[in-house]
Amino acid sequence: MTQKTMTKDEIRAKVKEEHVEFIRVTFTDVMGTIKNVEIPVSQLDSLLDNDVMFDGSSIEGFVRINESDMYLYPDLSTFLIFPWSEDAHGGKVARLIADVYTADRKPFPGDPRHALKEAVKHAQKDGFTEFNVGTEPEFFLFKLDEKGNPTMELNDHGSYFDLAPLDGAEDVRREIVLTLEQMDFEVEAAHHEVADGQHEVDFKYANALEAADKIQTFKLVVKTIARKNGYYATFMPKPISGINGSGMHVNMSLFNEDGNAFAGGDDEFFGLSKTALHFLGGLLKHAPAITAFANPTVNSYKRLTPGFEAPVYIAWSASNRSPMIRVPSARGIGTRLELRTVDPTANPYLTLAAILTAGLDGIDNHLEPSSSVDKNIYLMDENERKKAGIRDLPDTLLDALEELEKDSIVIDSVGQHITDKFVEAKRIEYQSYRQFVTKWEIDNYFMNY
Repeated sequence: MTQKTMTKDEIRAKVKEEHVEFIRVTFTDVMGTIKNVEIPVSQLDSLLDNDVMFDGSSIEGFVRINESDMYLYPDLSTFLIFPWSEDAHGGKVARLIADVYTADRKPFPGDPRHALKEAVKHAQKDGFTEFNVGTEPEFFLFKLDEKGNPTMELNDHGSYFDLAPLDGAEDVRREIVLTLEQMDFEVEAAHHEVADGQHEVDFKYANALEAADKIQTFKLVVKTIARKNGYYATFMPKPISGINGSGMHVNMSLFNEDGNAFAGGDDEFFGLSKTALHFLGGLLKHAPAITAFANPTVNSYKRLTPGFEAPVYIAWSASNRSPMIRVPSARGIGTRLELRTVDPTANPYLTLAAILTAGLDGIDNHLEPSSSVDKNIYLMDENERKKAGIRDLPDTLLDALEELEKDSIVIDSVGQHITDKFVEAKRIEYQSYRQFVTKWEIDNYFMNY
């Protein structure tokens, strides 16, 4: 499944036909934040000729001030027109996602999108035509106050698959779905999730690059439509203690010229091919380091705790949902692995690059996965887990960063520049967190000591 690339002339014609007045050129920084520059349509030719520049020294994780000039090269396949973007003059706003290039016109090694492209090239060299990915991003809706600022009041107290009136956001989700469909998303489902005020919209799988682009676009759509309806949407993994957090399960499969390379195995291995099992072996081996990218905030580890349906152990299963990797029941072309640890604060480009490279390492080195765990891991004691070869995921962001720094394969998946900038910024973030005194500490220590 690949996006159709428009030609420059087709984009010019579409812009004129649809009365587009501005082009929003977006890219993603190392931390996963979407950045953009908006240009008037009069500068469209300059953009299409890759001549739009920006100051890279002002972007998190990019370059020093003496290396600041950078170019934006738009990917023409990402052109779309925002359905909500009519301005006061009746004009519209379009979007193009760009790759970042240096002043000497070379791909910038600190561009997360470039890192994913390089990982996909590695897969292609190994004989795989596609790395297909389908994600299940979750989010919370909070009410806005009379000034339009977010409150900590959830939009409803519904639960999994509830209907109105318990589900207070079905109209908002419908508008999100309709907006996404106008932007050529193929939405498969939308529903209330387990926690109060928690929601999920699932869209069809795509190749890795397109999937990462769509995750970023999806976040923008959800936040825009939520605010339009009087809510604030957050992809923060654990905004409220005591209830489930938000994840972003990643379903994945490799394809070659013969079809799904994960399919066609023996029943003894749950119908998974040797390729799938070795890919799985790579994911299990590199899971601690991948966690740094898949769960990149201090708050991510408040979600990864027992009792709230989020995985905390490095294991896999074809029959239950407590391990970090599950094998969904679909077979044939639908055969896939589901990584359940990822949360929606993850930079999708870096996370998918790390996942793909770890899996390819498993294939290249014929890594065998540990045995499938068919018991509920949450009910197993430490000795049982140890006997089953089940390891713990990192407990904190600091632990995950230390694991990343030890894993040369995962470092290579995104490059040394990105790794260094990411680790530096996240260590600062963790130190800032350590200096903050929480209400929990006041409640538990203030009167007792």
